[in-house]
Amino acid sequence: MATASVAFKSREDHRKQLELEEARKAGLAPAEVDEDGKEINPHIPQYMSSAPWYLNSNKPSLKHQRKWKSDPNYTKSWYNRGEKGFQANKFRKGSCANCGAMTHDAKSCMDRPRRVGAKWTGKHIAPDEIIEEFELDFDGKRDRWNGFDPASYAYVDEAKVDESKQMDFAKVEKRVRTTGGGSTGTVRNLRIREDTAKYLLNLDVDSAYYDPKTRSMREDPLPDADPNEKFYAGDNQNRLSGQALEFKQLNLHAFEAFDKGQDVHMQAAPSQAELLYKNFKVNKEKLKTQVKDTIMEKYGNAATEEEIPRELLLGQSDRQVEYDRAGRIIKGQEMAVPKSKYEEDVYANNHTTVWGSWWSDFQWGYKCCKQTIRNSYCTGAAGIEAAEASGELMKANIARKETSEEKPESTEEKRLATWGTEVPEDLVLDEKKLAEAIKKGNNEFILVLLFKSHVEEMEAFRMKRIHHDDPMKDFL
Repeated sequence: MATASVAFKSREDHRKQLELEEARKAGLAPAEVDEDGKEINPHIPQYMSSAPWYLNSNKPSLKHQRKWKSDPNYTKSWYNRGEKGFQANKFRKGSCANCGAMTHDAKSCMDRPRRVGAKWTGKHIAPDEIIEEFELDFDGKRDRWNGFDPASYAYVDEAKVDESKQMDFAKVEKRVRTTGGGSTGTVRNLRIREDTAKYLLNLDVDSAYYDPKTRSMREDPLPDADPNEKFYAGDNQNRLSGQALEFKQLNLHAFEAFDKGQDVHMQAAPSQAELLYKNFKVNKEKLKTQVKDTIMEKYGNAATEEEIPRELLLGQSDRQVEYDRAGRIIKGQEMAVPKSKYEEDVYANNHTTVWGSWWSDFQWGYKCCKQTIRNSYCTGAAGIEAAEASGELMKANIARKETSEEKPESTEEKRLATWGTEVPEDLVLDEKKLAEAIKKGNNEFILVLLFKSHVEEMEAFRMKRIHHDDPMKDFL
C-alpha cells in the first residue's frame, strides 16, 4: 500500500492500519487513491510504496517510482546531415583560407587542399556548415537508432527472388567467353526431389540402419552393387574421404599435441593448430626422406644400375670373425686407425718423421735427427752423434767445474795504471809533482804525453779525464 512518510503511531492505530490493508487486499474495502485520483494496487509491497523521507510526501502516491525528475531541455532531435548554410560570393575576413567557409579554419578544413586557396582567388567559396548542439538525455545518448530515418528503409535492396524465377533453381548455365570453362549459378536445392530417399534404396529390414531423428545412414545400403553405378554409399564414405578426413586428422593431431605439452587448442585457435599441423607434416616428410637416404647410403639401392657388393647380395662372406660372450670382436677385424682432419705423413726439409714424433727434456722434436727446432733441416745420424757428443762435453764441463776449487776473485778496487794496466804495488808517486800536474790544463797534458811522460803527470791525466758514460761526470 502506498503511504506517506512514516510517522509515530500508537499500538491501536497500527493494528487498525493492518486490518485496513488486509481488507483492501481481500476486496472488502475500497483501494487507496493518490493525488491524481488514481487507485493504488493494495498488493504493492511497502518498500516500493513508501516514499523516501526527503520528498516530504504527505499524501499517498507512487510518483517517486516514476521519472519525477524530468528536464524539459532534453531533446530527441538529430543533426541535419548534408544541409548547408549561407554561401558567400567573396572571401570574408576570418574564414577558411582554403575553401572560404566561415565555420572553420584552414587547419580543420575537410576539403581537398587547393593549389591556390579561396583567400587569394576569391572564387568557389564553399557554403557554411550548420552547427547544431543538442542536449540529449541518458537514453538519447545510448540510442543506436537515434537519427534513423525510417523512409530510407524503402531504398534497401532485399535481393528478393521473383516467383517466376523459382523454377530456375536447378538450372546450370555455362560460362561464356572464358578460358576456364565450368559453370555459373548455384543449385540452391540440397537435393533434387526426384531422387530416391536413402531409406528407400534397400527395403530389407536387415540392411543399413536409418536414423530418422538425425536423417543419417552410416552404412552402405547397397554393398553388393557396382560402385560405378551407386549414387549413395553411406554417410561413412563422406566422413572417411575428402576434407572430412583431413579435418579429422587435424583434430587428432591437436589432441595429441596438447597431451604432449603443446599449447594448442583446435576451437580456441584453429589457425594456430592448422599451421602447427602443416609444419608437422613437412618435418615428417623431411625425416622420412632422411631415413630413406640413410638406408640407401648404407645398404644401396637395388633399383639403380650400380653393381651390388657380393657380401650384401649373398648375405655372407669368407671373413672369419670371433666374438666374446659380451659381443665384442676378438679376432677377424683389425682396429681402424682414427684419422685426423689435418694432413698426415707429410715430411718436410728432408725429414723422415713428422714433428712431434720425439720427446726429450720437456721438448718435442723429430725422431729422425732428434732436433727440437721446428722446420729445421734434417741432419740424420750425423746430427744425432753431434748432439750426443755435445751433451757429453757439456756434462763433463759441468762436472769439472763442480769438482774444481777455485778461489773467489778479490772484491777490492784495483787501481789502474796510466796505460790501462794494473798499478804495481811498489810504485811510489811524488805528491808535489802530482798536485802540480793536476793544476795544468788539458793542452799541456797532451804535449807532455807526446814528448815526455812522467808517472805523476800520467796519473793526474787519468784522474782528470772525463768519461762520457760516467753518471757523475757533471759533478767533477
